[in-house]
Amino acid sequence: MIKLKARAKINLALDVVRKRDDGYHDVRMIMQQIDLFDEIEIRKIPKKIIYIQSNRRYSHSYKNDMTYKAANLLYHQFNIHEGIEIKVQKKIPVAAGLAGGSTDAAAVLLGVNQLFNLGLKKEELMDMALPLGADVPFCILGGCALAEGIGEKLTPLKALNAFVVLCKPNMRISTKSVYEKLKLNEIKEHPPIEKIISFVENQDFLGLRRNTKNLLESVTLEENHVVKVIKNALLDTHAEVALMSGSGPTVFGLFKDKNTAQNAYSKLKKLHDEVYLVKTFTGD
Repeated sequence: MIKLKARAKINLALDVVRKRDDGYHDVRMIMQQIDLFDEIEIRKIPKKIIYIQSNRRYSHSYKNDMTYKAANLLYHQFNIHEGIEIKVQKKIPVAAGLAGGSTDAAAVLLGVNQLFNLGLKKEELMDMALPLGADVPFCILGGCALAEGIGEKLTPLKALNAFVVLCKPNMRISTKSVYEKLKLNEIKEHPPIEKIISFVENQDFLGLRRNTKNLLESVTLEENHVVKVIKNALLDTHAEVALMSGSGPTVFGLFKDKNTAQNAYSKLKKLHDEVYLVKTFTGD
């Protein structure tokens, strides 16, 4: 049996470069893992099946769940003869722009590889993971990275060290819909990714405050007033940076000290159910 932490991610910057012929978009994102995580427990069982338990009900067939797909990928490719039981203790909000499904899939790939001694290197798992979702390779890599292409081209970066307050309003956002509504030809200012990388690696919060940007906010914030209100609330409580993660609806604030972060957490917790205070993940 093996236990793993499947960590959530935030986007310290998100730029959309162009729409591709296949319907996807080329992006440039700075991805940062945080210490908000699901707990994944994987064990061998005698019966040759993949069995999944979760503390949250799935809104669809478990065979469409990313944890099942990840296990099934290795199960058949390596002709595993024993069964696999996967217990998922969900703590990351669902459909929140935090890669909750992707990080669970990544943890399952890492765990099954280790449990059954498949001998796959992390890079091999990352290549195999892409069909499961664009964020899964990053969740296998972990830490902080520049993600390019559709998210699969990864360059490791020095992680940012900060306290993070996250707030997810009680709503769901369709990532597909956000990208479809994004009017790239009307956007005049894109985030300066190279500068932002330097600010992240040098822990330059002033530089981040003045330069970081999530291009998808141009859609989500305009259509969902509550997301904009949460972002302004984080800035009002002295967040160094307040930004939407992914396509939303979760908004996060970065703080240099815990007391300021705790104050922001307390104020938002009075208004919203899903509010979290964690740190960025800087390594084991």
